[in-house]
Amino acid sequence: MTNSFMKAALDEAELPAERDEVPVGAVIVHQGEIIARGGNRTLELNDPSAHAEIVVIREACEKLGSQRLNNCDLYVTLEPCTMCAALISFARIRRLYIAAEDVKGGGVLNGVAFYDQDTCHHAPDVYSGMQETAAGEMLKRFFKSRRAEG
Repeated sequence: MTNSFMKAALDEAELPAERDEVPVGAVIVHQGEIIARGGNRTLELNDPSAHAEIVVIREACEKLGSQRLNNCDLYVTLEPCTMCAALISFARIRRLYIAAEDVKGGGVLNGVAFYDQDTCHHAPDVYSGMQETAAGEMLKRFFKSRRAEG
């Protein structure tokens, strides 16, 4: 079942690419159902914080009427940055599933490794590598097309 949730996140990543945004998608699952889905919207909204993870966390909090997502799992196609890692912690996400690692900009498995810090109050269970090839290929195609245009 978890593979179908990551597939849904990959489907969400296609939409930002159509808007010339970095193709990252995410879904939040609660009690076996997707309750929030979305992708990067930073350019569309002129909002540098409108990463896929933030978009879906806001939607899930609104749907559940809570700032805490204790019994929710987040599936995202690219390793969250430090900003998103912090929000995932503050929202108390239970499990984080990551498709592709982000060696340069990631904040979970790479970079500051936010959840390994003593100052982190809540760390979700983290699983990586699910649909990694598909997510990585989508990102490579996007950036290759950007270089060809520029």
